[in-house]
Amino acid sequence: MDYTWHYDSPLGGMTLASDGKALVGLWFDDQDYFAETLEGEGVEKKLPIFEETMRWLGIYFSGKAPDFTPPLNLRATQFRKEVWEYLLSIPYGSTMTYGEIAQGIAKQKGVDRLCPRAVGGAVGRNPISLIIPCHRVVGAGRSLSGYAGGVERKIALLELEKVDVDKFSIPKSI
Repeated sequence: MDYTWHYDSPLGGMTLASDGKALVGLWFDDQDYFAETLEGEGVEKKLPIFEETMRWLGIYFSGKAPDFTPPLNLRATQFRKEVWEYLLSIPYGSTMTYGEIAQGIAKQKGVDRLCPRAVGGAVGRNPISLIIPCHRVVGAGRSLSGYAGGVERKIALLELEKVDVDKFSIPKSI
């Protein structure tokens, strides 16, 4: 059984999800792929993992890099797990391209190359927003597209981390 809790962030409501011990999801309430990894509806219940996650979020939204990561349970294929674990290595206030991530994972696996599009698909399905920092991933040519929570939030999150977003191209649709 999965459990949920609601959090009001400065960028909108968020839903936290847990298996009772670890975090299995953290989504903005209107983002793409919302609650995709939940098993069933989820029962609203305040749990210690939610308290720990809300402490992490409080530190993060105050403009500081949290010095801990709540326990995570990544429900996905092995490939997606590898991509999400790699995202955890992107430092606060930094960005990385899909191609750089593909190259890094290929090197770890001892293969010549991985397809950046496959990496992009895994990044886009990240179920634990912010903590697994998919907002720090940018496209080739330094484009700020491709965030399930919306490009406006991606920009706000990068600015919170003191990233100079003026050096990136921003899609004209916003």
